[in-house]
Amino acid sequence: MKYIVKQTEPDLLSKWKALADDNWQPSYEDLQGKEKHAVKHALMAEQGYICCYCERRLIDDDSHIEHFQPQSDEAVDPLDFSNLLCSCQNQLKKGEPRHCGNLKADWFDSEWLISPLNPNCEQRFAFTGDGQIKPARDTDLAAQQTIEKLGLAIPKLKALRAEILEPFLDESLSADELNAFVAGYLRQDSEGRFSEFWTMIRYLFG
Repeated sequence: MKYIVKQTEPDLLSKWKALADDNWQPSYEDLQGKEKHAVKHALMAEQGYICCYCERRLIDDDSHIEHFQPQSDEAVDPLDFSNLLCSCQNQLKKGEPRHCGNLKADWFDSEWLISPLNPNCEQRFAFTGDGQIKPARDTDLAAQQTIEKLGLAIPKLKALRAEILEPFLDESLSADELNAFVAGYLRQDSEGRFSEFWTMIRYLFG
């Protein structure tokens, strides 16, 4: 889970909400078209185009806007940009396991769910050379609960992480070559994208 630094909400969202009057109040259900696209694009950009939870590459047609605190909570403003993230998975394919925002659904517990908006979230998780994820400390029950509630340890994600790790484990690489490879992998590209499973690579090699 990579730390996300929230930015200000898109101008299109601010202007749309400012249209509120006695006859109309903006709601999340009304958020459509260019305004919703602007919100989702802003979320993807501030996350470096990786999922807010598992860090897979975000694809526009296979991702969704995620309310960290569920909008079913009456105390939550569904249009509060500071509570919005972008999670992978949109329409599930047949047989595809649910994870991240789709598995979390409306569950929320501030004591047991680690937030990607918390600056120390990256330090709460550890990784192994075969793609497993686990709490960085055995006593961190919130990290364990977060892994379970988001499905971060499911076989599909473990296999994807292991695949990413393969070239880093090439024994023919010299120490200098590996260091250069890691540095390049951890660098945002010209389009502002982070590489997939960024925190795993930094944890194991950075």
